[in-house]
Order: sequence, then C-alpha cells, then structure tokens
Amino acid sequence: MSTAHHHDEDTESQRLEHLESLLEEGDLGAVREYLSSFPHASDVADLLEGLGEESRGRAMSVLAEDPVLAAEALAEMEWEEHPEESLAALEPEQIAAVVAELSDDDAADIIGEMGPEDRDRVLAALSTQDAGDIRDLMRYHDESAGGIMTTEVVAILPGLTAAAAVEEIRRQAQDVESFYSVFVVAPDDRLLGTVPLQSLVTAHKDAMIAELVEPVVATVPPEMDQEEVGRILSRYNLTAVPVVDASSRLLGIVTFDDVIDVIEAESTEDILKFGGVSDEEELRGDWQGAVRSRLPWLVVNLGTAFAAAAVYAPFTETIQKMPVLAAWPTIVAGMGGNGATQALAVTVRRLALSRGVAGERGEIVTKEVTVGVANGLANGLIAGAIAAAFSVWWLHTGPMLGVVVLLAMWGNLVVAGLAGGFVPILLERFGVDPAIASSVVVTTFTDVGGFFLTLELASRLLL
Repeated sequence: MSTAHHHDEDTESQRLEHLESLLEEGDLGAVREYLSSFPHASDVADLLEGLGEESRGRAMSVLAEDPVLAAEALAEMEWEEHPEESLAALEPEQIAAVVAELSDDDAADIIGEMGPEDRDRVLAALSTQDAGDIRDLMRYHDESAGGIMTTEVVAILPGLTAAAAVEEIRRQAQDVESFYSVFVVAPDDRLLGTVPLQSLVTAHKDAMIAELVEPVVATVPPEMDQEEVGRILSRYNLTAVPVVDASSRLLGIVTFDDVIDVIEAESTEDILKFGGVSDEEELRGDWQGAVRSRLPWLVVNLGTAFAAAAVYAPFTETIQKMPVLAAWPTIVAGMGGNGATQALAVTVRRLALSRGVAGERGEIVTKEVTVGVANGLANGLIAGAIAAAFSVWWLHTGPMLGVVVLLAMWGNLVVAGLAGGFVPILLERFGVDPAIASSVVVTTFTDVGGFFLTLELASRLLL
C-alpha cells in the first residue's frame, strides 16, 4: 500500500495520533519523513493546527529542515492558529530560509501579525532586500489590495522583440513562485498593458512587444478593500489583477488564490456578524473569549425582549377574558421573526454586492414588502383556518379568532418585509454595519408587531 493511499484511508485524528506518538518517541527522522509524505502542504498545516503548543514547536523545527514545505504549510494555516508564533519560534537561520520560500505577500501577512520584538528579530534574520520588500508591503492595511498583493510579477519593456521577451520572462520566472500574466511596463514602471502568453509564443521572433500589447481589463489601487478586489476578479473572470498607484506604476498583483482566502474570511465574518457575534471571536477560541464577544449582544436582545413583552400590559383585561389569546401572539411574532430573517439575509447580501448603487435601495424595500404581502396572506390563511377550527370545535365559539390570526399574521409579515428591507439600508446610511446590528432591531419590530396586532385585533373583533 502506498503512503499516499494510506493517508487517504486514515482519518485526521489517526494522522494526528501517529504524529504525536512520533514526536513523543523523539524520532525526528521519522517525523520528517512522515510530514514530507503528504501530497499537499494543506494536509501538513491541518496536522500542525491539531498539535499542542510544545509539540507544534518541535514539529515546526523538524519541518524547517525542508524550508519549501515549511513555508507552504505556514501559508496554509488558519490565522486563528497563529502561524506567526510557529515562525517566530524557529532559529534565525531557519527563519531566513523559510521566509525566503514564502511569497512576499504571505511573508508580510505572517510577520505583520507578530509582536514588535518578534517582528524585529525575524526581519533582522532576513537579507536587506527581503526585509525591505516585506516592510513595504506591511505599510498597507492587511485587508486592502496592497495588503494582499504580491510584488512578484513578470514585467517586460515594450522595446523588446518576442524572442528577447521570452528569454527575459524565463529569467524572471526563476524568482517568481508562479505567474499568470506578463505585464508590459514603461522604464518608469508605468503599466502599459499585458501580453497573453499565447500571443507571445506564436508571434514571429522579431515581432515587437509594443505591437502585441493589449490593454488590461482592470486595475485596482492599493487602498481598495480586499472584498471589492474579489468582486472585480469575479466580475471579469481574471486570474490576477494588477495593483497600481496614482501614477499608474505597477506595484504588484492580487491573484485569485488570495481572493479565495478573502472570500472565505469575509463570508465567515458576515455569518458571525449576522448571528450577533463579533468577528473578533476566533472560531476555535476559548469559552471566555466567546462570552466576551456574545454577551453584549445578548444583553441588547434581552432589553428588546422586555420591550416586546411590555406590549402585553395594556391588554391584561383582554387576556383574562380570553386566556386562549396568550398563545397566538407568540406564533404570529415567531413567524414575523422568520420572515424578517429571510428578508435581512437577502438585503444585507444585496447591499454588500451593490457597491453603493443608490437606485437599488428602493427596489430592495419594494421587493421585500411585496414578498411580505404574498407570504403573509398565504401563511395567514393557513394559520387563520387552524385558529378558526380550534375556536369552533374546541372552544365552541365563532370563527372570528381565525380572522384575527389571519389579519395579524398578514400584517406582521408585511412589517417583517418592510423592516428587513429598510432597516439595513437605514443603518448603512448612518455608517453602522447592517450585518451585525440589523437582526436586533428588526426582530424587535416583528415581536412588538406580532404581540400588538394580535391583541389589538382581538380586543376590537372578539370582545
């Protein structure tokens, strides 16, 4: 049985147990051989993430003897697992060797997460050139185009012939991890365009690059938010987008593999926010951090729950006369909350993708109210029929309870659509992140609406 096939059959826990036993035995040669046997560095990264701090440090020291694999594993580790700590724990010569194999954007990201002392120590272990390049990248915000770009690009001058350009590309490619585009720049690094590799290799050897150059589809400034960069790559189906400064000088490129990581991180952040959880909470963090992150929003929710419950106060006499009414407001409010959550999910996502197109705002609210009217009528008819049957067969009263439930359900799902469409837009207008604040506000509307509509209609139609 081959090693790779054996890995496929092993579960992750079995792999981890095997690695831990090798580390406990102190058989570093076996550890090195085992880690090197995996087909992809992401498998090694998963194993490192599962180890305790001490075991991870020992495994990383062994792994650093293969700087290429060590660099790839560090780049594949989740940020919540602090790959910078694993790098900082190595010896200076090991650090230099591993960082030399990292792409400059990954190196800048990892070193940028270190504390000042570790950062200075790591940079001191690097060559002046590498340290300077990494410091330049660390100047940009880590969630901007400049923060996720790589400066490892293949760029040629327009005055070259096709044959000379191929030789130049071959020379530059030795120092670049991988490249997807060949850029054409002026002597002052101004971006002039790009040359497709197909055009280059099929052109006559004496053809001038200036004749083959094509305009770039899109460029981005280094300050642009990483999520917007991802949208541009997706919109134009690009494998890489050039990053240029105000003078159109080529600074670097953002590649699609970096954007995949961005999309995963942004989606995780949005999901956490939508659930009322701060994006500062680490997915694998301890319970104390989770409490600090979630408790403030639960307290806010508690306050809004009291506000909704206060609606019962003016209707105490109504409930005393018809105790059966105590159950129906919670059903109406719950359905309104579900409808609002659906409207919120769609609205917040549309706001994220609309890129500030003002004309979409009114369309969003109109759509969600219309959906609320249709869904409210359908659900109201079903709930009203059940309420009417219950009233006639069990309570031996008239079917008017069904009318009350029908109207309350219909009205509250319209409220849900209106609130789910309008509240995120209003919060965005005031500079508040709609992903994290909308659910608290909107569910208050549907809770209050559900309780009030049911009890008010019952007071007027049943008593």
